[in-house]
Amino acid sequence: MPAEAKAPASTARAAGQPASPPLTERQEARRRRILHASAQLAGRGGFDAVQMREVAESSQVALGTLYRYFPSKVHLLVATMQDQLEHMHDTLRKKPPAGQTAAERVAETLMRAFRALQREPQLADAMVRALTFADRSVSPEVDQVSRQTTTIILDAMGLEDPTPDQLSAVRVIEHTWHSALITWLSGRASIAQVKVDLETVCRLIDLTGPRERD
Repeated sequence: MPAEAKAPASTARAAGQPASPPLTERQEARRRRILHASAQLAGRGGFDAVQMREVAESSQVALGTLYRYFPSKVHLLVATMQDQLEHMHDTLRKKPPAGQTAAERVAETLMRAFRALQREPQLADAMVRALTFADRSVSPEVDQVSRQTTTIILDAMGLEDPTPDQLSAVRVIEHTWHSALITWLSGRASIAQVKVDLETVCRLIDLTGPRERD
């Protein structure tokens, strides 16, 4: 794949520092344009289509400004995945899963998220590749993806105060969902197989005694 330009040294140093203060309204609008441009480019051409210069041009920001927000393409695409999951979560809140048990609700939720990614396979592949390539410098963005996925699963379970065993089950479910996405994108698993795998792993929820909704 084409080599991606590196961020300026000053930006690279900043990448490992604590989170910056909250963005202003203008900065947040700029960040949203960047993420939208990233998703659009990835959706059309996958991982290789997301070039930082093109993202900057599409989002109407200077290249140096883009690097201040996202030090590399991997940072950008992992943040794009978190943003996509956030949108999925908003959709799920409007139409919650209908399963009778927590395991059924989580399996339904994850399949709905999976099908949303299935509709844009090149975008899904770009985001998953970025997660796979992410090194320690991308840990904050990767952690945000994990937290967002955890929140989606806990909401489907109907839990606000999970036990350590329940959180452990959620982590295993997250790993399985991510692995299923990789195997499907690589052509090694069908949608039917993914569905079976997710329904199977979600049975761990029953073993950890989730608190059902009233």
